[in-house]
Amino acid sequence: MGVVNVTPDSFYDGGRHADARTAIEHARRLVEEGADLLDVGGESSRPGADAIAPDEELRRVLPVLDGLREVGVPISVDTAKPEVMRAVLEHGAAMINDITALASPGALATIARSEAAVCLMHMQGRPRTMQAEPVYADVVAEVRDFLAARAAACCAGGIARERIMLDPGFGFGKTVDHNLALLARLDDIAALGFPVLAGWSRKSSLGRITGRPAEDRLAGSLAVALLAVQRGARMVRVHDVAATRDALAVLAAVESAS
Repeated sequence: MGVVNVTPDSFYDGGRHADARTAIEHARRLVEEGADLLDVGGESSRPGADAIAPDEELRRVLPVLDGLREVGVPISVDTAKPEVMRAVLEHGAAMINDITALASPGALATIARSEAAVCLMHMQGRPRTMQAEPVYADVVAEVRDFLAARAAACCAGGIARERIMLDPGFGFGKTVDHNLALLARLDDIAALGFPVLAGWSRKSSLGRITGRPAEDRLAGSLAVALLAVQRGARMVRVHDVAATRDALAVLAAVESAS
């Protein structure tokens, strides 16, 4: 999953693709590098980020969706707002990637009425305050149980099981230790029987582990992508598609030879 942030304030590439033209060009490059899916976001969910109005989010995202109609891969839209979901689905989005796991009133029903896939993510708190002091008794069990409950609610609400993907929400209301515990036991999440999405690309946890700024976290991001796939992730959300595909190709070659 290639990341296309149409935002001025995302933690790594905020402002680089903040207008439709540059975002579309970036998205097409990611597809050329081998992205199987694009994730377009018009609202930053980095720690400390402020919410924006639905109209502003749509102003950023819809021109990009329209410009990518013939791109050749499915488009996911990263949003938590039901009104945005409805609009982007009408403009061809094939998946909704929701950091709140369809918690907003009307969100679940919106997806149920469509044929779109959905990614349900775990987050403790909200982006503005989620990294203040996240606390868990057992982070893996709590994240797993939350995702299981949300998936069950979606199935009960009319969303077919095969349309659901789960994301443990690395970095969303979690310390470095929480993130590492979830990565080490990602197979516990995969055991729920849904495809798992892992998103560690260039995040601050890698900076705390390696001491490197976001622009120098490619090596760490590749290491985590490999570890996540080995532990059951079916998809990785990344900024660096070509390098990640190369790393995963080596992993696949080794596994097929064993």
